[in-house]
Amino acid sequence: MSGTSADAIDIVLARISGAPPRLKAKLLKHTSIKFPSPLRKAVLHVAEQQPISAGNLSRLNFRLGETLAEAALTACRRFRVSPKKIALIGSHGQTIFHQGRPVPYLGRPTASTLQIGEPAIIAARTGITTIADFRPADIAQGGQGAPLVPYADYLLYRHEKLGRVSLNLGGIANITVIPAAARPSRVLAFDTGPANMLIDAFVARFTHGRQRYDKDARLAQQGRSIPALLDELMRDPYLKLPPPKSTGREYYGRAYLEKFLRLGRRHKAKPKDLIRAATVFTALSIVDALNRFVLPKTRIRQLIVSGGGAHNPLILAQLAAALPQIEIVRSAQLNVPEDAKEAFAFAILAYETFHVRPSNLPSATGARRPAILGKISYAPPR
Repeated sequence: MSGTSADAIDIVLARISGAPPRLKAKLLKHTSIKFPSPLRKAVLHVAEQQPISAGNLSRLNFRLGETLAEAALTACRRFRVSPKKIALIGSHGQTIFHQGRPVPYLGRPTASTLQIGEPAIIAARTGITTIADFRPADIAQGGQGAPLVPYADYLLYRHEKLGRVSLNLGGIANITVIPAAARPSRVLAFDTGPANMLIDAFVARFTHGRQRYDKDARLAQQGRSIPALLDELMRDPYLKLPPPKSTGREYYGRAYLEKFLRLGRRHKAKPKDLIRAATVFTALSIVDALNRFVLPKTRIRQLIVSGGGAHNPLILAQLAAALPQIEIVRSAQLNVPEDAKEAFAFAILAYETFHVRPSNLPSATGARRPAILGKISYAPPR
């Protein structure tokens, strides 16, 4: 799994068997491998909608496939498991464009998504059948192609008596709402807004690239709170859109960052003030989504937090303060390490695709019907 931040490749080793509703999935080991800096720079360049030739996009797709294959083999060495013992690789790839809602294009409304990291390369280099490119099949059925992790959230976290929300704090924040004893059709999921993306962008900018993220929210906690700035941020039109909805770097990328900086200048915000504002805005936008779209209809007892932002104490403190009736639980307490949950989810999706079973949740993505996700690149003959 490589997320919106494009800072690292997260890899899990999982043992999966059976079929829903008795599918068994156990996360055995996980690791993270940093992106080579020039490759990360190229990925972020195209993801920010900067011009790129068709030739360079093709080369980037194949180069990223090589990097993902190398990462998989490195992980095998770290896990001390032979690649020959791995039955299947699920690769999300790197999102460089995602627009789940149709927009006019060449005379017809068109939704689209693009993840790169050529899976044929991964299969060839590792000798392991690889499933990738999960999102287009959902879009083809009228869905937004996101979020897809709710299928795994449902399998992992459904509880007969407790209503739960699974919150992933990656580059973007997304939630999966799982009412007590829910059937799949009752699951609601959507992107609430930005998470680490804005925070990381400010940290990299203000430290001139010396830091990629705000470890333990140290910078944010040195900043002052500016309520008027937060009030303006909370007027963001995306927050008011009803689900199903999804977003990404296309909306919360460079243009949004420049807008944020202009607001900061208007309120005389210093760099650490802006980092604090981006951090608190992440928490408040999640709380707003819960209060606006979830809590009026569903009783929620636990908020299960995963992703890199789960290590940010300021975000967790803001969530706890604003949601006193809900227990905040880190996913590691339920045997899924915070940094491994999304990669684990795509392992489960790949397993389902290999067994020709649908793994989107139409109630989450807005698709007209279930879809079998992904494309298969078979391992070379032995």
